[in-house]
Amino acid sequence: QVQLVESGGGLVETGGSLRLSCAASGRTSSIGTMSWFRQAPGEERQFVAAVLWSGGSTYYGDSVKGRFAISTDNAKNTVYLQMNSLKPEDAAVYYCAAALHYSWIGPYDYWGQGTQVTVSS
Repeated sequence: QVQLVESGGGLVETGGSLRLSCAASGRTSSIGTMSWFRQAPGEERQFVAAVLWSGGSTYYGDSVKGRFAISTDNAKNTVYLQMNSLKPEDAAVYYCAAALHYSWIGPYDYWGQGTQVTVSS
């Protein structure tokens, strides 16, 4: 079993920056891909970014490309999402997800509880 706990959400002004963290525990050696998703009220869950747990290859959704960066710190069993140039449309609950394979497409096997990001206009 893998447990995921997100943190770092909060309130930020338009154009500001925020860094989210996802701490993984349990059988972390089984993880192949780590990803971030987000969901705003009344909307479907949206893919944000993915990274190989071993580091290196990354993939981003079109809406965040060039503004967000995903990275890992395997010594801390943590994946990060650095969010820059934030827009009101980025406001959502952000979820960390882990897959026991190497495709960002999925399926994803484990999910965190989510952390709220609010962007003021």
